[in-house]
Amino acid sequence: MSAESQACRGCPARREDSLIQLGVEPGRWDYLIALAGNPNTGKSTVFNALTGLRQHTGNWPGKTVTRAEGGYEYDAKRFKLVDLPGTYSLLSASPDEQVARDFILFGQPDVTVIVADATRLERNLNLALQVLEITDRAVVCLNLMDEAKRHGFTVDERQLARDLGVPVVAASARFGKGLPELLLAISDVASGRIVCRPHRLETEPAALKPALAELVSQLKTAFPGLPNPRWVALRLLGGDDAIIAALRNGDLTTLGTTSAVAASPQS
Repeated sequence: MSAESQACRGCPARREDSLIQLGVEPGRWDYLIALAGNPNTGKSTVFNALTGLRQHTGNWPGKTVTRAEGGYEYDAKRFKLVDLPGTYSLLSASPDEQVARDFILFGQPDVTVIVADATRLERNLNLALQVLEITDRAVVCLNLMDEAKRHGFTVDERQLARDLGVPVVAASARFGKGLPELLLAISDVASGRIVCRPHRLETEPAALKPALAELVSQLKTAFPGLPNPRWVALRLLGGDDAIIAALRNGDLTTLGTTSAVAASPQS
């Protein structure tokens, strides 16, 4: 592995291969951060505020979907930030949703920041819960808190953090509010100072449970490092072509390799 690749600490060769296939060049950064969220949540504002002028745009490989990357330094560490396409879900086959889902799953970001609109929280939680089904390394950025306050909405971010099992940061990115707290939360999760324990729903039909349990058991045996075999099993049973291909070509073996030991999410 090259010196540049080694700069990505804990980044195995297979993860590097996945990143190259996803269009990301492994380089001189310590942590890889994904930025996810519904459209119109202020995600681009958060991205621009964190990266400043250190960013560039292009297209995802084989897609017409625009990609944006940037970087920043915090606490003597270099963070590479990838702005994923705005999407309402990770479960359908639209190009935007597939790009976002594949990056979180196969790119294995050290942290996925989920930007949510505080004025429409009930709509945004659908995506947040889907992201938390894939990864247990996440931070929720509760953006547009100024708009929520103006409309008389109150959001208890501490209770939401307890309910979701990941750090939640209240912010108004266009005014720079909450960004220092967001940078700290990202750093704490990336470094392992905070270990997330995300809330995951179990809503599968009763008739599906025996097949799901058997497949989960097989996945745990075949891929001991898989962080969420239940989610992968559900996608396999649902006929998800990308997950089936990952199983066949061995990409699933690279999931869940980042180790972390630390405290529980702040509340």
